[in-house]
Amino acid sequence: MAPGGSACKEVESYPAVADYAIATTKPESNSMTTKSSFGFVGKHGIQSNNGVYELLECPVCKNLMYPPIHQCPNGHTLCLNCKNRVHNCCPSCRYDLGNIRCLALERFAESLELPCKYHSLGCHEILPYYSKLKHEQHCRFHPYNCPYAGSDCSITGDIPTLIAHLKDDHKVDMHDGCTFNHRYVKLNPHEVENATWMLTVFKCFGKQFCLHFEAFQIGMAPVYMAFLRFMGDDCEAKKFSYCLEVGANCRKLTWQGIPRSIRDSHRKVRDSQDGLVIQRNLALYFSGGDRQELKLRVSGRIWKEA
Repeated sequence: MAPGGSACKEVESYPAVADYAIATTKPESNSMTTKSSFGFVGKHGIQSNNGVYELLECPVCKNLMYPPIHQCPNGHTLCLNCKNRVHNCCPSCRYDLGNIRCLALERFAESLELPCKYHSLGCHEILPYYSKLKHEQHCRFHPYNCPYAGSDCSITGDIPTLIAHLKDDHKVDMHDGCTFNHRYVKLNPHEVENATWMLTVFKCFGKQFCLHFEAFQIGMAPVYMAFLRFMGDDCEAKKFSYCLEVGANCRKLTWQGIPRSIRDSHRKVRDSQDGLVIQRNLALYFSGGDRQELKLRVSGRIWKEA
């Protein structure tokens, strides 16, 4: 039995680090330290055929491991999150994990410089291993989530991919132009159980914008809301502005703002009320008639700031 360990069965002892074929740069004769670098990118940005990916991959969640990296007495490693998930029992040999850190692997990872995992999408950054994860969370080549809010869609991709997906799979209307005038009709305006009613995509200035219109509740108050999202990153979205207007009977309600990036989820934008919010009573007043049917006309314009 391995020192300090307990298990359901006896197993052979294994070295903490196997003989992986790791391609590293040779240090210069007058250098005391060197960084290991990899020029070709595979899964997680690591070339899989050199053994580095297998060495740093957690065997449970299959993600790359970051400190603290734990190991069992037999040298099997796993990440902190999975150590808690397996109730401190090694999934490979069933020994108790204890609190043994694999400092050698942590130091080895510190010496690596790796390409961003989105290298194939256009990012050419070469990053220290421990900076890689933070960079990838904010990398401008990170795939976007589908902006359609009417279902829990898991599709991700670049903007052209999402445009085709919205058109073909969600049957979203596509329009060209920087001005719009849409009429929203609802036979039963009392149905406001977080119902997404419409998404329309506009192309102008060579970019795409998503116009959302829906019904939901703020506390106990039913409201309607229209807002615009930019299909791109926040730094690009800030170059544009838009206005929305709704009204009738010589009255109108207006909104002017900056479109939010689709990096911000639909729910995040909606719940922040960053758009044209219309109380139901006012919306029904704008609709006219006997107030039993919603008939709203929302107009708007998108422009590029100088």
